Amino acid sequence: MRAPAQALSGQFRRSPVFLIGFLVFIVVAAFKVSDYVLADDIFGLAYAALVFIGGAVVIGILNSWRNGLYLFLGWMLFEDLARKYLGNNMAIFFAKDFLVAVVYLSFFVAYRRKEVQPFRPPFLLPLLIFVWFGVVQVFNPASTSFFFGILGLKLYFYYIPLLFVGYSLIQTESDLRRFFRFNLILICIIAGLGIIQAIAGHTFLNPEHPQEDIRELSQNYRASPISGLVVYRPTSVFVSGGRFAFYLIPAWLLSFGYGGYLLLRSKQGRILSVVALALSSGAIVLAASRGVFMYMLINALIGGAAFIWGSTRRTAEMIRIMRSFQRALLALAAAVILLLVTYPDAILGRFALYTETLLPGSSASELNNRAWDYPVKNFLYAFDYPRWPYGYGIGTASLGVQYVARILHVPGLGIGVESGYGTLVLELGIVGLILWLVMSTAIVIFSWRVVRKLKGTPWFPIGFTIFWYAFLLLFPFTFGGFQAYEDFVLNSFLWLFLGILFRLPHLHLAPVLAAAPAAPSRRRWMR
Repeated sequence: MRAPAQALSGQFRRSPVFLIGFLVFIVVAAFKVSDYVLADDIFGLAYAALVFIGGAVVIGILNSWRNGLYLFLGWMLFEDLARKYLGNNMAIFFAKDFLVAVVYLSFFVAYRRKEVQPFRPPFLLPLLIFVWFGVVQVFNPASTSFFFGILGLKLYFYYIPLLFVGYSLIQTESDLRRFFRFNLILICIIAGLGIIQAIAGHTFLNPEHPQEDIRELSQNYRASPISGLVVYRPTSVFVSGGRFAFYLIPAWLLSFGYGGYLLLRSKQGRILSVVALALSSGAIVLAASRGVFMYMLINALIGGAAFIWGSTRRTAEMIRIMRSFQRALLALAAAVILLLVTYPDAILGRFALYTETLLPGSSASELNNRAWDYPVKNFLYAFDYPRWPYGYGIGTASLGVQYVARILHVPGLGIGVESGYGTLVLELGIVGLILWLVMSTAIVIFSWRVVRKLKGTPWFPIGFTIFWYAFLLLFPFTFGGFQAYEDFVLNSFLWLFLGILFRLPHLHLAPVLAAAPAAPSRRRWMR
């Protein structure tokens, strides 16, 4: 039986109205492209190409929501590259939201036809309560514009349906491997470009004359406080070094977890996982982000210990788990040594920044201040605002408020703190913070229960890294600043990975169910 989206698109293709409309579109598009070529309008030609490609992508998504999800992920990770070279156009920025909306539509049609697996997450109740409270905060009387609330709803909740998409995406183990291979290839490309840019400087992979509002983001340098060495914060395909550094955390965890799975399950694909782990490790070292560098070391230690705990205690499996940890350390060491030999200035400048600002014995150490004192002070600053019990409304202190104020000519509230928990207090009040903590705790607890079910199976390394990523994003990352959760890459990965995590036990039980004897079927006689 054909998929519903395929049947729907087939009906349109057989319609004379569709044929006439398609021919008209081709003629109009040809005239517009010729105008751009004659006028030597490169930007206009690029926009026309993007529109044409986008139309083809939409048709592809309607034909298959699974392929559409991969198209969405690819565009989401590379859309900043188009924004940098096409003037930071907001239409490009919201293209990913349109694409994922088409994925939702195609997935919903498949769900109505009972062609996808139904899923009721165990943390659904606290999640729905938090969503309900966020919707109520759209109408907070302190908010100066209804559109701030729309922005907040988009940043908080728009990618939650990926939880259900991720659950239905993985039907077999081959689906799981396809998903990780796709992401590992993207990791190699993005991390590799970031490494080159960290060495070459901001002139690589950035336009010669960038838009004013992204120039500072793409030309960010840091200096070590004692030695005075200056290093560049690479952006890779993104518009800012911060977004690139944020991306490297799930990229490293994906490479690490999938590599552990392959050591226990299959030899095929191990080289790709090792290369992705080495490139992401090298990119983290060169990213000049002290927080991301520290989290990589913490993730390696905790992940290695967790892999050992999750093994079946058999000698052969213990050796494989130790090899997984060993390969992670060797990949990091190989990346650092290779960079040190080929580009010593680039690596020495980063090490000076890390050692001078992170080692407790350094006179310029900021470890204690940045890890605890600074975020705690910013959290307490939120209570200096008079509306901390009720909040100012969802979206009023979120990322992107400047665009709403500039485009719609509405006054901003001028509120904000760098603490993520403080931002929740400012937007949703103290009740919103409590609901966030309840929801996050429920997600982490139920995720951990799934991980425990996977103990002793090859899927444990993947399950644990997804659980660990969810914990990091919902607790320490959000405590430090809400921009991590509001980052569309990290947010979409969170919900998509959680869906995959809750699907993993079914892959573990699939061989058992397949071996069970089938119930005798009744023959249906025709009259």
